[in-house]
Amino acid sequence: MGNLTALKIKNIKDPGRYSDGDGLILVMGKTGKGSWILRVQHDGKRRDIGLGSLSTLSLAEAREAATIYRKQAHSGLDPVAERKKERRVIPSFETAARQVHDEHKTTWKNGKHQAQWISTLETYAFPVLGDLLVSDIEGPVIQEVLAPIWLTKPETARRVRQRITSVLDWAYAKGFRANEAPARSLARGLPRQPKKDGHFAAMPFQDVPAFLAKVRDRLSVGRLAVELAVLTACRSGEVRGARWSEIDIKKKLWTIPAERMKAGKEHIVPLSVQALDVLDRAKLYKCQVSDLVFPGQRPKIPLSDMTLLKVLRDMNLEYTVHGFRSSFRDWVAERTNVQGAVAEAALAHTVANRVEAAYRRTNYLDKRKPLMAQWGSFCNRSSA
Repeated sequence: MGNLTALKIKNIKDPGRYSDGDGLILVMGKTGKGSWILRVQHDGKRRDIGLGSLSTLSLAEAREAATIYRKQAHSGLDPVAERKKERRVIPSFETAARQVHDEHKTTWKNGKHQAQWISTLETYAFPVLGDLLVSDIEGPVIQEVLAPIWLTKPETARRVRQRITSVLDWAYAKGFRANEAPARSLARGLPRQPKKDGHFAAMPFQDVPAFLAKVRDRLSVGRLAVELAVLTACRSGEVRGARWSEIDIKKKLWTIPAERMKAGKEHIVPLSVQALDVLDRAKLYKCQVSDLVFPGQRPKIPLSDMTLLKVLRDMNLEYTVHGFRSSFRDWVAERTNVQGAVAEAALAHTVANRVEAAYRRTNYLDKRKPLMAQWGSFCNRSSA
């Protein structure tokens, strides 16, 4: 039984602190208004916890709240931290996923990836997980999302799993979950996917000259983009996003800014005579409203990746545009004496060894100029 009663509280006239016992205190102000506080010990430190005003919390309700916080303190929990958790609004999976997407999409250079990241969750995850609180999502319900596509669409399923994991790990970091995503249990609960060679289908370098000769049979913006991609060994996205302002015809250099590069570093591409010829033919598609070298149907929008791939499909070839980078790399290894680091620099690959990367300051531009000229000459051997 406490020291205070409802009648005693009603008759209090003077401001001050009135103890009910066991740490529960009523603080009366000069205006006659009161508030409840609870004094507890946690980790050897005194904590005063505000419970609420006398006008909204009766003596019985204050005692009930005090009992809960005392039990938390006695069990080693911090009552203040526990109350913050209670007040925190735990988001649904869909709300959390959209917030993660908004926070990270600006760091993704690939616009296609930005769109696909959320669209795959909309298609496969939201119908099952969308309305669930992130704190309640465990392995079995995630398996329910993945199981229908795990073997039929393995690559998509792996991406969905990775994105679900990212959302749940974000929720854990924000304090919305008690643990990280159950990645280990997911791996045990799903069947083993068939192994597949993850490399892009690449044309043997010996066939590249004849292929380019066929590409030149007809003139189109897509064919020109494919030809430049082959001659520069650049990625499809770098070629499709090429701008005239990046190209110095006199110096025979193409400077791709860091924001358009996979590694986030500026890349300078030496332009061979053959590459300059492609650019000369591409002037036919130059327009005042766009700086793009290879404008799409809407001039301010670059060509889609499918436009370049269609060039190969129209020739009944099962290779990929990206695979020509492998063709170039194989040609360097087989037909030249150029050191590997120069070839890797031509492909704008990052240095895997952290120590070597820290000390390497050169981009081998002077050595890459004759290399790309030699590659251009090889590619122009239409009789091969």
